[in-house]
Amino acid sequence: MNLMNTLKTLANENRLTIVEWLQNPEAHFAAQKNGDLVEDGVCLGAIARKLGTSQPTATNHMKVLADAGLVTPTRIKNWVFFRLNQEALSRFIKDLEDKVTPNH
Repeated sequence: MNLMNTLKTLANENRLTIVEWLQNPEAHFAAQKNGDLVEDGVCLGAIARKLGTSQPTATNHMKVLADAGLVTPTRIKNWVFFRLNQEALSRFIKDLEDKVTPNH
């Protein structure tokens, strides 16, 4: 994961909001018929509805987040679910802290 690419990915307000929601999906999304919110992730359709965007726009946002390694997609039946890659997010935060913290 490249620090600058991840910063660019999260510079988009919608993508940053999605990451915030996925940190605690049960607080931001209703239970789903298929797929557990925590184990499997949130259905793309639910993300699109909550964002107030079309499904193709939400798909694009999720692709950018997945390409950055910040979310993990899971296909269940005909739907794609996304969950936060907490390890990648933690690594990004550490890399950012290392970059901006003065050496002692």
